[in-house]
Amino acid sequence: MPALVSILIPSYNAQEWIGDAIQSVIDQTWQRKEIIVVDDGSTDQTFTIAKRFATNEVSVVSQPNQGAAAARNKAYSICQGDYVQWFDADDILAPDKIAKQMEVADCCGTRRTLFSSAWGNFIYRLSKAKFTPTPLWCDLSPVEWLSRKIGQNLFMQTAVWLVSRELSDAAGLWDTRLLGDDDGEYFCRVLLASDGTRFVPEAKVYWRTTGPNRLSFVGQSERKLEAHFLSMKLTIGYLRSLEDSERTRAACLKYLNLAATVHFYPERPDIVEQMEQLAVSLGGKLEISRLSWKYTWIEKAFGRVAAKRTRLSYNQLKLSARRFWDKFLLHFE
Repeated sequence: MPALVSILIPSYNAQEWIGDAIQSVIDQTWQRKEIIVVDDGSTDQTFTIAKRFATNEVSVVSQPNQGAAAARNKAYSICQGDYVQWFDADDILAPDKIAKQMEVADCCGTRRTLFSSAWGNFIYRLSKAKFTPTPLWCDLSPVEWLSRKIGQNLFMQTAVWLVSRELSDAAGLWDTRLLGDDDGEYFCRVLLASDGTRFVPEAKVYWRTTGPNRLSFVGQSERKLEAHFLSMKLTIGYLRSLEDSERTRAACLKYLNLAATVHFYPERPDIVEQMEQLAVSLGGKLEISRLSWKYTWIEKAFGRVAAKRTRLSYNQLKLSARRFWDKFLLHFE
């Protein structure tokens, strides 16, 4: 009998997207699947819309708001699959995404291989999704994957992964302390338990760019900043547990320097101090990069905090304009 694949969808205030997301997993050509949607205390119509899809194959449950990681843990506690497909409520899977990866899985002979796929970024128009390969888009050992991710500031979107039950059990539950990058930290643990990644280029995921309310957006939230630093410390520890060498420590230093520049300096001197100590333990020192030339005059006149806030506001305004234009053009397609 073909393997059962559990498709697990945490959702929170995703009424604009949840219907399309669920339909894309219902349309998967891999026939033996179960779909579990966990609504994490939404205050909009997300739960009502999701319930319209409920069948023997699609289960929809709700819980009081506890965060995305808790919703994912709830979904996993219910599922029965031999493989797990994690999925977000605003994204889209190509119809044969799971089938393409399962074709490769059937030939592997081991449940310790972690399968990834290509992903493209879009806003409203799926036809305009941009698939941009990175050095993670290939077969890699766990240590090489983590070294590239950390040292080159790369990532793989949540839905690209197809994870066996054996690997999922070995990795443990999602860390509910993490308000962002919970997927990055979780899949690092999955990697630690794996014998490496297998990249399946024919399988495709469409990752939607939403507004500043998206989970991965850190911004100026104190809680998100603290959780992000916790995720960073854990990730660095995972890499060093695999290989504590000059090259992996150099990758970790790059990771720290970039995060300090973008997120923590000078707003959180307490975290910056901890980052400096961590940098010393890696055999280097923390180095704060200069801002882009577009913002240096603001920094000189009003300070670095004002310059960073200006950059953040500008990027959000630019994204809002792109979203408005893309939605406008969608009506003509």
